[in-house]
Amino acid sequence: MKQLMLAMAVALGLSAQVKYEDIVKGPGKDWLTYAGDYQALGLSSLDQVTPENASNMTAKWSYTVPGASGLRTRPIVHDGVMYFTNSNEVYALDARSGRLIWKYTDLKAQKKDAANRGAAILGDKVYFSTVDVHLVALDRRTGGLIWRKQYGDIKKGEFASSAPLAINGMIIVGNGGGDLGMRGAVTALDAETGEEKWKTYTVPAKGEKGAETWGEYVEWGGGATWLSGTFDPALNTLYWTTGNPWPDFYDGDRKGDNLYSCSLLALDATTGKMKWYFQFTPQDTHDWDAQSWPVLVDLPYEGKLRKLVFHANRNGYLYVLDRVTGEYLRASKLIDKLDWSTGIDATGKPMKVSGKDPTPNGNRVCPGVRGATNWMSQSYNPATGLLAVVTLEQCDVFTSSEQKPEPMKNFAAGGAGPKPKDAGQFFLRAFNPLTGKKVWEYPMTGKGNMWAGAVGTKTGVIFVGDDDGHLVAVDGKTGRHLWHYQTGDDVYASPIVYSAEGKQYVAIASSKTIFSFGLFEPVKSVPVPAIKIQ
Repeated sequence: MKQLMLAMAVALGLSAQVKYEDIVKGPGKDWLTYAGDYQALGLSSLDQVTPENASNMTAKWSYTVPGASGLRTRPIVHDGVMYFTNSNEVYALDARSGRLIWKYTDLKAQKKDAANRGAAILGDKVYFSTVDVHLVALDRRTGGLIWRKQYGDIKKGEFASSAPLAINGMIIVGNGGGDLGMRGAVTALDAETGEEKWKTYTVPAKGEKGAETWGEYVEWGGGATWLSGTFDPALNTLYWTTGNPWPDFYDGDRKGDNLYSCSLLALDATTGKMKWYFQFTPQDTHDWDAQSWPVLVDLPYEGKLRKLVFHANRNGYLYVLDRVTGEYLRASKLIDKLDWSTGIDATGKPMKVSGKDPTPNGNRVCPGVRGATNWMSQSYNPATGLLAVVTLEQCDVFTSSEQKPEPMKNFAAGGAGPKPKDAGQFFLRAFNPLTGKKVWEYPMTGKGNMWAGAVGTKTGVIFVGDDDGHLVAVDGKTGRHLWHYQTGDDVYASPIVYSAEGKQYVAIASSKTIFSFGLFEPVKSVPVPAIKIQ
């Protein structure tokens, strides 16, 4: 294996480096960011797979990850090499054959087991976060360690699970742990050295602006940042979502809106300064993080071209905001089972239904604790004007406890779960966000436990992981089923689209295995040569 790695690790020319400008262009043959592009459109420009030939897709290769159980990773691909993560690990595979090139395991990590959603790439480096909140930079050719920098503290309830976001000269990272009592933050580190450039907290310190919207536990208030963000290069603005306030299900010690939890933050990418925020669920008591993709689009709205952001939220609503100012424009329902609110008012505030907070005896509320949607990827196609979103129709019984909160003691002040016959059902739904109209839906069967998302192509095919462990292809205009493949496992991640040696592939992680698919072609007896990273 060592000889194979050395043979593959050749001298790297400038043309083979991943430049910031390459990421700005968006996905072509490569898939260079967790979301595919800075806007989180979830749309590939590749055109070999169409609604007419998608039924000819077949499995090309698979790679089972040793010891994996519940992979959340979404791979990135550059120059025919696929990089993906497991907890405290990074793998590099030949994207054509699934052959292992190198593997890196972080042996210094103090915490071992947690989900990891993916890596980032910039220049000659691959970046990922360890569970114990360190950003690691590796040589993308060999997997050799370049540096390892701490940006959070597990002793303060933090951990890391999100894929870093590489922008111009910086790597942006978030933290998790909002269910334990911690302080959310977005941090920027220098891409070359790992030096911290700025850190923006999502929960104010005592005495700071916004602290008056909390109570005694403001600095343990949560607001975790465990999903990657999106980025507008022209505005130099990052869009990052925040998690629930803590304690999750009881607000007796946190009367007020609990800023800036359950919000979308617009941050200056150079300084981290907050330009604006929009809070979707003030004083949340249902664990409805805002961790869902801020999708950035430029579209006419009420007769004027505007820079917009779409946000499908766990609380059951699909929002449209002005991404320059944060102005609320409209909201519409994602799901049918929605009973905690009668709608969104003209200022963007939810009109709450009384009596829907958790209680000691339990209170049934829709949507459930997993939300109407979640961190699964979405796909927006400008040609159709439709946003494809995985949604969950489910209600849960929410309970609360008035026990005194203790940070980092796994205390949520309650809980939530479905009744035995209310496991819920997933749907892939396509909406016109500008009108709120649901154009089509693709129903899924299964146990109601998947976390898979969608990706589209410019030819109008959408690939999505479903609740029965399939990778499915549907027609993006109608939702018509085109093709499916049973992975034999649960699917907790989102697919990607890439090309290697002129052939289009679709890849997805199941709970234990990475699968790659392409169009059927006759088998040839010519051996596949080892790929050279250059």
